[in-house]
Amino acid sequence: MAEAHQAVAFQFTVTPDGIDLQLSREVLKHIYLSGVTSWKKRAIRFKNGVLTGVYPASPSSWLIVVIAIMSTMYARIDPSMGMIDRIKTSLPVSEFMTVQTQTVLSAILFATGLWLSFIFLLRYILKALLSYHGWIFESHGKMSFSTKVWLSLVKLLSGRRPLLYSFQASLPHLPVPSIDDTISRYLESVRPLLDDEQYKQMETVANDFKKDPAPKLQKHLKLKSWWATNYVSDWWEEYIYLRGRDPIMVNSNFYTMDLLYVIPTHRQAARAANVVHAMLQYRRKLERGELTPLRALGIVPMCSFQYERMFNTTRIPGIETDFVQHLKDRKHLVVYHQGRFFKVWLYYGGRHLWPSELELQFQRILDDKSESQPGEIKLPALTAGNRVPWARARLKYFSEGVNRASLETIETAAFFLTLDDEAHGYDPENIRSLDLYAKSLLHGKCYDRWFDKSFTLIVYKNGKIGVNTEHSWADSPIIGQMWEYVLATDCFHLGYTAEGHCKGDVNKSLAPPTRLQWDIPKACQEITEGSYMIAKGIADDVDFHGCLFNEFGKGLIKKCRTSPDAFIQLALQLAHYRDKGEFCLTYESSMTRMFREGRTETVRSCTSESTAFVRAMEDENTTNEQRLLLFKKAADKHQNMYRLAMTGAGIDRHLFCLYIVSKVMNIDSPFLKQVLSEPWRLSTSQTPQQQLNLIDMQKFPRYVGAGGGFGPVADDGYGVSYIIVGENLITFHISSKFSSPETWSQTQFLEGHSSAHFRSSPNQTHLIQLIKVFRITRNSNQDSFRFGQNIRQAMLDIRALFNLKEKKM
Repeated sequence: MAEAHQAVAFQFTVTPDGIDLQLSREVLKHIYLSGVTSWKKRAIRFKNGVLTGVYPASPSSWLIVVIAIMSTMYARIDPSMGMIDRIKTSLPVSEFMTVQTQTVLSAILFATGLWLSFIFLLRYILKALLSYHGWIFESHGKMSFSTKVWLSLVKLLSGRRPLLYSFQASLPHLPVPSIDDTISRYLESVRPLLDDEQYKQMETVANDFKKDPAPKLQKHLKLKSWWATNYVSDWWEEYIYLRGRDPIMVNSNFYTMDLLYVIPTHRQAARAANVVHAMLQYRRKLERGELTPLRALGIVPMCSFQYERMFNTTRIPGIETDFVQHLKDRKHLVVYHQGRFFKVWLYYGGRHLWPSELELQFQRILDDKSESQPGEIKLPALTAGNRVPWARARLKYFSEGVNRASLETIETAAFFLTLDDEAHGYDPENIRSLDLYAKSLLHGKCYDRWFDKSFTLIVYKNGKIGVNTEHSWADSPIIGQMWEYVLATDCFHLGYTAEGHCKGDVNKSLAPPTRLQWDIPKACQEITEGSYMIAKGIADDVDFHGCLFNEFGKGLIKKCRTSPDAFIQLALQLAHYRDKGEFCLTYESSMTRMFREGRTETVRSCTSESTAFVRAMEDENTTNEQRLLLFKKAADKHQNMYRLAMTGAGIDRHLFCLYIVSKVMNIDSPFLKQVLSEPWRLSTSQTPQQQLNLIDMQKFPRYVGAGGGFGPVADDGYGVSYIIVGENLITFHISSKFSSPETWSQTQFLEGHSSAHFRSSPNQTHLIQLIKVFRITRNSNQDSFRFGQNIRQAMLDIRALFNLKEKKM
């Protein structure tokens, strides 16, 4: 019971001789160390806040300006043109304020004002420079003289050793495109998807909108862009994410995988400990603003605002809308294992727990044989189901007593950790290993991840790890950068012993993790079960396939003088056409982080140029030279659209915001309604790789990430996430739905079974199970798997065009 004694700082006993006071030196020492650590943290934050606040200048530059002004005064030169004298006359006269003191103080105040004006001037010039985006439209490897001069000026004004938020005040605002440009680009994007009559109808509707009410809506949107930091981001977060009442599991959350080939240790507790410790190190750098800001070309800064809510953040459910709760200095973690919740303190004596200490705590949880409390096992399913039942249950059953205390412990935790009792990861001998791994990370058992936390860390019993991320607070590159830091720190800095344990001594005097207590009534358990059944239906409907494409990669594609992203996107168009026999509206996510508080924009990858190329590939009468020419035109078109999206000239965010303005103003717009109701049957996204370059891919080729993915956006479509790993590997994460009304397997299934059979099993969940069984028993080619094979063949077919050209040369 040593822990119990150490938990008490002092004890006193009343005796006949008086009060006998006994102090615990150990506890007082920890209190002292915690206080010292807290004040150190505040001092560092204050210092870094000052450095960020005056950037691109420095505090030392203020002293230089003051000395310069004082020197000119000593030389009887007045650089202020009388301003110092005017400041001097406004200062109060007293016996403590001599004339000489007034003069010195006036000079210091003038110098300070001059210094601040200089800072604002530098920021304005830097913002003007960063508003130039001509460099991004120049051909790869070619740079104009004007761009070279521009880069030199940006580099000169960017200062030395910037902190994470140093450039925030210098980033330009996201511009509002013109109505004419947006509508013109929209009509161009839908032209290959519509026949002549449909296109004429759409053109008429669009032109009517352009005349009225578009100008009125545009004026209000421009007014917002002048007032707000970003005219899109707040509405995007609220209306796309927080106001959604459907389950966020699968539909919104996304996942990130571990290293593809390597497991540093097979000890679950040890791997969890190293990873958690690495995350705490990253959080400390994040809170202090000490991370280096991400910069394109190593010079052009990206916005860093999304990093702020990575830790200590929870999405709180509401009846009409959710909200994101972000706290500071959270010192505990909540762990879920086999239906039980545990609270683990992350600090000891004013410092982070060492990995060996965290391993001890997690092993204690794994060894704990206590039973779960009534309603505790499936409690996280509340976060996986519909939002309204969860919001009502939270208000009714978690607003007081132990339930409130335990829920607050979860929602105020640094993040959520699941010690999973399954084993997952990539197995070359098992073709479905990545599929099962992806499904586990995306939804698990539907009750063993807290989907409302900013992210849930999942550690499997074989040592493999992964992350499930709630989407409203940030986009995948943000969590991806943290994940890269964690994996590099885990493998190359912290390491493990020969037995697979964490390095360092074990402090067995640590108080063990504490169980969270619950008193969940039957009515709440029924709501939980209802949420679980909804979530399970969604999870069972998701079909995943992980496709490792290692025939060639980025290195060979670049030799073809083609953008790897454009190459892959055209392969996806070809694969989709072969899969469905038609073209569809295609979504590719692009970032707008060159603007302040920028998030994403849509690149409409299905273009007239790409469809012409795909048709040529399927036309036997077209020569390879013609196909190659069409490919290059389509690739150039895609690159140009991607650049337009990155520079604020996209289509969909502008139309989305115009729609929000129209709803606020009660203006009905058939054009905007139609645009925003169009389904994205092919939704794609590239996962960034090596943002920090912490792992030397040449030296450690097996330490490559597997990327991540998301659920299908449309019921009858595909979701495709891909990561370009090193020079010779591209990983595709493909998702679809078993219940899709347009999948090949389901069509065959419906044609091969009598209507009487379906009258006997009308339940949709049962139908999905029958379809899954049919697919597996018929030919094992599930939709996502088949699409993956189509992608592989499309990549090879496009590469063959360049092979033929090289042979002729």
